[in-house]
Amino acid sequence: SLLARGVQQTVVRQAHRKHEPDFHDKYGNLVLLGGAAVFTTIWGYVLTQLGMEWGLSPVGRITPKEWRE
Repeated sequence: SLLARGVQQTVVRQAHRKHEPDFHDKYGNLVLLGGAAVFTTIWGYVLTQLGMEWGLSPVGRITPKEWRE
């Protein structure tokens, strides 16, 4: 009975306590959006500006050498 009453009092005290926002509550979405923007910017640059050759299939680019007898 004493243990149950102590648990009930603790629960009531925690329920009425004001929630103080921590770092993630204040800046979580901002940090997530910032990271997504950096990720998109860097990969956008990599995919468009580095002159990478896409379509690595050799079909149509490699011609067979003439056969020597």
